[in-house]
Parts: sequence; C-alpha cells; structure tokens
Amino acid sequence: LLGQILDLWFESEPLKATLATDAVIGAMASPHTPGSGYVLLHHVMGELEGRRGAWGYVAGGMGALSQAIAQAATARGAHIFAEKAVCHVLLGRDGEAQGVALQDGTEVRSKLVLSNASPQITFLELIPQEQLPKDFVQRIQQVDTRSPVTKINVAVDRLPSFLAAPNARDGQPLPHHQCSIHLNCEDTQLLHQAFTEAAHGHPSSRPMIELCIPSTLDPGLAPPGCHVVSLFTQYTPSMLAGGRSWDEQARNAYADTVFDCIEDYAPGFKASVIGRDILTPPDLERIFGLPGGNIFHGGMSLDQLYFARPAPSYSGYRSPIPGLYLCGSGAHPGGGVMGAAGRNAAQVAIKDFRHL
Repeated sequence: LLGQILDLWFESEPLKATLATDAVIGAMASPHTPGSGYVLLHHVMGELEGRRGAWGYVAGGMGALSQAIAQAATARGAHIFAEKAVCHVLLGRDGEAQGVALQDGTEVRSKLVLSNASPQITFLELIPQEQLPKDFVQRIQQVDTRSPVTKINVAVDRLPSFLAAPNARDGQPLPHHQCSIHLNCEDTQLLHQAFTEAAHGHPSSRPMIELCIPSTLDPGLAPPGCHVVSLFTQYTPSMLAGGRSWDEQARNAYADTVFDCIEDYAPGFKASVIGRDILTPPDLERIFGLPGGNIFHGGMSLDQLYFARPAPSYSGYRSPIPGLYLCGSGAHPGGGVMGAAGRNAAQVAIKDFRHL
C-alpha cells in the first residue's frame, strides 16, 4: 500500500498527499488501493539529464517529441504516412503478418508489423478473432482500462497568482510557475474521497488537480503576456451514474468545479480564462485511441504488469501472430514518456528479422 510506504518516510500529511498523486495518476485507484505504490515507483524510477526522478517539458509541446522521432526515422529512410488509418493487418496463408491495409484501400506489404496502438485496437479490431487463441482474446477483453482522467487545456491572459506565493509586480514567472503545481491534495484522505465519488459514478466534487504552465518555460506557446495552462484532473468516471453520458452540460459543470477549486488557491484565475478545451475519458478514447481514456493503454496494476502485460506468455513484444509486435504503452513496462517499450520491441523485431 502506498500509504504505508509514505508513512515510513514522511510525517507531513500535505507532503505525503502530494507524493501520493503520482501513485494514482491516470489510475482509477486510491492511495489506499493495494499496488498503488508501484505506480509511484514507475513515475520516479527514471532520470532526466542525470537527475533521478526528474521530469521535463518538451520545447514546442509534446508533439515536438513525436516530430523529433519522426525526423530521426526519415533521416534513416523511413516513410511516414500521417492521417492514414489502418483498417486491418494483412495475414498470409499460415496466419503470419504480411503488412497492413489502409482504410483508403492501399495495402502496405512488409515482413514485420509493429503496432503501438493499444492491445485492444491491435488484437480486437485489426486482427480477425478466429486467428487468435481464445484465451488470449479473452485476456485482452478483460484488461482493466478504467480511467479517471479529464484533461483541460486553458488559455489565460495573465499568469495565475497564488495566495501562497503571490506574483511579483512585473508579472514575470516565479520558480513555482515553472514546475508541477498540485492542488486539492493537502490530505491523503481527500484523494480517497475523490476516488470514492468517481467509483460511484460521480465526478469528484473536489478533484485532484495537477497544474502546469509550460508557456513559462516555452514562451512560443502563447502570445506575449498570455499563457497556456495544462490541467490534469481526476477523478471522473467514463460513464456517469444512471448510465448518463458526458454531454456538454456535464463536461462544463465538471470544468467549472475544477476552476472554482483553482480560484480558491489563485483568486482571479477564472477571470483570466479566455478559452478552454475539456477532454473527458470518452473524448480521450475517441480522439487518441486510448481504451477507456486510459493514458497507459491499461491500468498499471500489479496483475497487468511485467510478465502479464498485455497477457501472460506475451510480455516479450511478440504476439500470437508471427511477425506482429506490440510496442506501445500496453506492452512491458507500460506507460510514461520513456520509450522503453518501443526500444525493447524494436530490438526483438530486429533479432527476428535477421532470420526471415
């Protein structure tokens, strides 16, 4: 249990609760949920430029990271087809992968196919079910993809000024503006209550909010004096109580709750908002192909990690389809901006390619 781990090391409840946010981030779980300690480990195990556990902003936004990978690939002869949806994986007589078919009818032939789509899309939508072992299909169908995350992107015309550390008169960013700001986490019990509400189908009345202002470090993201604020919030259920879906009213009501909370910490925040984009779990699934809106392609619970990710006997990136490899967040070791699954899968594919 995360609570037990934090109790061993810390006395301050606000510090423990703030650290606990990284143990439940992206997870429909509470700090009291068994196994939550691993998710915290997963978020602090790496390093950035020699600093262990550090995270960083990508200059130009997260899309710039994808562009950097794309440029490195094309420099080595790769061809990238954007906005070309894959319809299904092409299979040979013996059930081996032979390429992919696009929705426009184009067929791209190849000896190997690597998919960084979720296991659900890869195996339940792109492959005929009769080509896969029944127990494997059942396992993929049973993966827990519940997600509590609603992402809100905000444009503001001035920097938030927090009661705990008011802005300087010149309005220039202060050190706390340039890192991750965690709100509504003064107490671990607050996080548990927020989880409990969502578990019963109700968006949290006092949501956990992780607030970043990337434009303080990357001014090109917003016009002079203005900023973009990224809100990673939870908990919100995929389906609301009573089977209600997320309509415009429900989405705006939840966003208003989040903004009311921020207003308590930084009076004037609501008046500074000039635009907002609300992405609930169904929106994240529809737009980005995240099953259930889950940023990790599936919960990072102990029963869905290591040798069991995405399914027992298939954690080594190979799949039941010869020549088809899984290389996204649904593969070992799971989500996070680290590229480990892709790198590992590539090494396995290269090893196999030499024998074709």
